[in-house]
Amino acid sequence: MESNEKIVIISTVGTNNPEKATLPFVLATAALATDVEVTVILQSDAVELARQGVAGTIRAKGLLPLEELLNSFMELDGKLLLCSPCVKEREIGQDELIDQARLIAAGTVVTEILSAKSVVTY
Repeated sequence: MESNEKIVIISTVGTNNPEKATLPFVLATAALATDVEVTVILQSDAVELARQGVAGTIRAKGLLPLEELLNSFMELDGKLLLCSPCVKEREIGQDELIDQARLIAAGTVVTEILSAKSVVTY
């Protein structure tokens, strides 16, 4: 049974707060597991989480490791979008990002939000 439900999760929290950095991916993997389409948009400091190797360093007490959640998110066909200006501001090269991350601009954020039933921000 295919779902027509879609949520967008926007996160702005990076490595400085492991719990808040991890929670969007807890929600995202739970939604994907219930056949809800999920797009995660990383903005501001959260774009650091898509840098290769960074997710493996994030571990919030009481939650699954971020790397495990991110891998599950990708395996379940989650869509990971990154704020292009935010990445550029932090001087992160495309070759430093995980393969599944896609750079976007504000217009795509608007399109994703308008296509979703719900939007959650962290």
